[in-house]
Amino acid sequence: MAPLPFESRNRVLLRSTLIYAPAIFLTRISALLLLIIATRLIDQDEYGLLTLVVSVGEMTDVAVTNWLRIALVRLGGKGTISRGSLALAARVLVITTVVAIALSVAAAGFIAPERAWEFSLAVSGYLVVGAVGRYALSVLQMQQRHSVYSMMEFLRAFLQLVLPVTAMLVFKDQFLTVSLASSLGWLIAGLVALALALPKTVPGPSRFSYRELFALGIPLIVIAVMGFGLNSAERVLLKVYYDAGAVAIFAAAYALARQPIDLVSNAINMGGFPEVVARFDADGPEAAASFLSHTMALMLRLTLPIAALLVALSSDIVQLVLPPEYHGAAAQLFPIIAFSVICANLTAFVYEVVILAHKRPILMVMVNAPGSVVTIGLSVLLIPMFSVVGAAFALAGGMLTSLIACIIVSERLTHIPVPWRDIMLSAGIAVLSGGTAYIASTLLADLWVIFRLGFAGAAGGSVFLALNAMLFPRETADFARRLRLRFSRS
Repeated sequence: MAPLPFESRNRVLLRSTLIYAPAIFLTRISALLLLIIATRLIDQDEYGLLTLVVSVGEMTDVAVTNWLRIALVRLGGKGTISRGSLALAARVLVITTVVAIALSVAAAGFIAPERAWEFSLAVSGYLVVGAVGRYALSVLQMQQRHSVYSMMEFLRAFLQLVLPVTAMLVFKDQFLTVSLASSLGWLIAGLVALALALPKTVPGPSRFSYRELFALGIPLIVIAVMGFGLNSAERVLLKVYYDAGAVAIFAAAYALARQPIDLVSNAINMGGFPEVVARFDADGPEAAASFLSHTMALMLRLTLPIAALLVALSSDIVQLVLPPEYHGAAAQLFPIIAFSVICANLTAFVYEVVILAHKRPILMVMVNAPGSVVTIGLSVLLIPMFSVVGAAFALAGGMLTSLIACIIVSERLTHIPVPWRDIMLSAGIAVLSGGTAYIASTLLADLWVIFRLGFAGAAGGSVFLALNAMLFPRETADFARRLRLRFSRS
């Protein structure tokens, strides 16, 4: 079959972005509001421990349970989902979650020995509710029920803001109660998602066997273990070398610099990944590669200018959002973290997709292992001397190494045409947008920070929109048309 035409590729990606962006946007806004409130209501060390719970939970989840969700989406198909497939996956999920909890309890004694039992309980809760919630969302994603998926993310974002803030007001400086309240919000959203997803499944045997599931999953587990260094190792080492307060500063800066870039990239990928897999199976590797090339172009077209604006306005953002004790080096971290996030998103949402489409996940050992080694090595070298800045450079070094390794490995399977012209134009737009915002911020230095940030951001954003309309008229017109249609239906 012929490769997907440009207009169709563009339509699929824009539809994905418009469908998933509002839900992802709300979750990011919820996280940002929680960051603003938490840094003011609880002690800096308590906030550092709270972020470590999420970091360790994510690390353990990626290593032990996340592979199952990837395998379920890859093997279970899309549209009509059999209950046999879900039951088989659920049985395995229970076992992997128990293993994850055991590992997290063991890690707690090393990471936070002074609060080991509280830390263990918080991470265990995170893992249990994460297993339920992500399993439910995976089923909705397989069913192509995009609107319901978005509604569940809305619910999750609302609950994971309201319940933790309530816990902070009631229990004050207690990271455990805040973490458990957040987990409760995720659990409620996950159970509601399950209640909506399961009735739409159909009776029937599993589409895959335990052998097929583990054949795809075991390499993913090995990959995750080899990639421990890429998944928040720098935060763990910050806690070991310094204290939870240093982790709090790094985590706050990371959240602020990461969220806007991740919002757009994840919105594109939510619909893009199932589409790439479907195109690969139906039309072959060339069609999938063409689609991924367009994905890369769109992702960088949107995220490079966002990164430039974040860097240009980093001092204003930190001054507005974080309390004074967090300022310090936080603004210095923005360019390093933005670079790291872009590298990570290119790796995960473009080049790793090729490896997964070919059902060769074991090859990702060659991607994760070098990046992990570099991150841990640089952390050990740089964190003792440079604290949070050293942690940021360690993260950037690991992510760049992982991206380079992933490009080399994926190119041996299927060549992805690099849209150099689009990338260069996007880089130029980013420089001009960020430069405009920086100049505006400097000229308005005497204004209150909230007004300075608003005017400077609007100036940079206007340049971004104008240049995009000028250089990419077809895509801009298509996006505007779809945006009007979406709002007219809501």
